[in-house]
Amino acid sequence: MCAAQVPTLILASSSPRRQELVRALGLPVSVRPSQADESTPEGWAPDRIVEELAHRKAKTVWENSLGTQDTPAIVIGSDTIVVIDGDVLGKPKDEADAIGMLTRLAGRSHEVFTGVCCIGLQDGKTSISHRRTVVRMRALSPDQIRRYVASGEPMDKAGAYGIQGLGAVLVDSLEGCYFNVVGLPLSLLAEQLEAFGVSVP
Repeated sequence: MCAAQVPTLILASSSPRRQELVRALGLPVSVRPSQADESTPEGWAPDRIVEELAHRKAKTVWENSLGTQDTPAIVIGSDTIVVIDGDVLGKPKDEADAIGMLTRLAGRSHEVFTGVCCIGLQDGKTSISHRRTVVRMRALSPDQIRRYVASGEPMDKAGAYGIQGLGAVLVDSLEGCYFNVVGLPLSLLAEQLEAFGVSVP
């Protein structure tokens, strides 16, 4: 693919973590946060939740971006959730909620699901998939949990922890894709981009 044909990746997210990851692919990146509704009905399976929300985010930005550029572009939407005992943990509402989530996760294994949706800006071609990673968190004392929550890091993250930051010290082990836990599984995204004629590396 010649340089003139390299598509711009339009990231439908305001997450600094996802922006950093998508830029690691070495392709042109444009950030257009989605304002899509993120509510889902009770009873949906985790994979359905993340795939639906990733699609909803990407489609909203795709619809708002139609006709804005003539050069090739691919809109990327993503959504991450933490699941334990079948319950979905999103971002904490407040510090007490964050403490409750971390108390529940401490010393146990949980699942992290991330959905990824790619939509071709010009033709609407769509690819939707997800990754699942099992994370085991080490045992934590109430004081350790409170100190971590006081750092502020958990407040904008599903499950109330960030594995790429101070939260790394909370994680004992993981099975699956590390970047899936950060919020954007790069290996999955690379596979999806191949369907659009984009090879990475």
